[in-house]
Amino acid sequence: MGLKPYLLRLHRWITLVFALPLLGIIVSGLVLSVEPLAQRQAPATALTEARLLGFLDRYDPDGKATGLSVRTYDQLVRLSGVGEDGTVDVGLSSGEEVETDGLAEWFGWARGLHERLLLDLGWLVTASTVAMIGLAGLGIAMGWPRLRNTLGGWHAGMAWLTLPLVVLSPLTGLFIVMGLGTGGGPAGPRGERLPISAAVSAIARDHDLAGLTSLRMRGGRLVARIYEGNRLTTYAVTRDGLQPAPANWPRALHEGNWHALLGTVFNALLSVVLIGLWGTGLVIWARRRFRKRRPRALQSARAAASG
Repeated sequence: MGLKPYLLRLHRWITLVFALPLLGIIVSGLVLSVEPLAQRQAPATALTEARLLGFLDRYDPDGKATGLSVRTYDQLVRLSGVGEDGTVDVGLSSGEEVETDGLAEWFGWARGLHERLLLDLGWLVTASTVAMIGLAGLGIAMGWPRLRNTLGGWHAGMAWLTLPLVVLSPLTGLFIVMGLGTGGGPAGPRGERLPISAAVSAIARDHDLAGLTSLRMRGGRLVARIYEGNRLTTYAVTRDGLQPAPANWPRALHEGNWHALLGTVFNALLSVVLIGLWGTGLVIWARRRFRKRRPRALQSARAAASG
């Protein structure tokens, strides 16, 4: 009979066991896929060194800020480590403190769902990621399918035609969790902590601040993430200037930051395909279960009628 029926059964059971966490991961991935392109929206007001330093002077006069992030899709700058709540959102145009539930709230919710399922369930996300890779492996092991105009044919066809992306997405996610291929941090000593205002001035010497997305402490270093064209690059900010960090290709590929436009398109299309595979797979299983139960129900009805 061969191994295919057993591989198919294992494929179905893995899908059923991880159906709900996989759905959460895939749907949140679809939301997050548009973040790189959203971040490339031009600020409504020119984001200059003087303007950013003005925000810091006004809302962080004591120089206690631990970081900042620029969210051009919401037209605001978030200062971390200041204010009563630990953060202050400043409108790019007005320069005033603002309170708004913009796209950042949706992206934050999606990231929490994608990484922890909104709870402390990172282990389940990792297990589901491994399961997704296993499902792809089982699909490969079952061999090239017959491409027919049926639900099963469309399911198999979608999986095979997008196989590299279907494997690449969970694989890079697993690499991020395991710290593989991340390139590590910039070489050299960490040195003393640099004030955020001094870091802004250091970045402004060589880069357009409109491309700055975040400036925060990571691993004891002040790290800036800056868009250069459509690619997001990472630098360690020191008193001597900016030091490029090694390329973190797993994260760039997984998040789509290797190219804001193309990365967004690829990740969004992949998420739609994965939702299609998830849905068609469950429908195929449900149909199969219904077909198995229906003959039994008919037999029971006939037996009752004859009795």
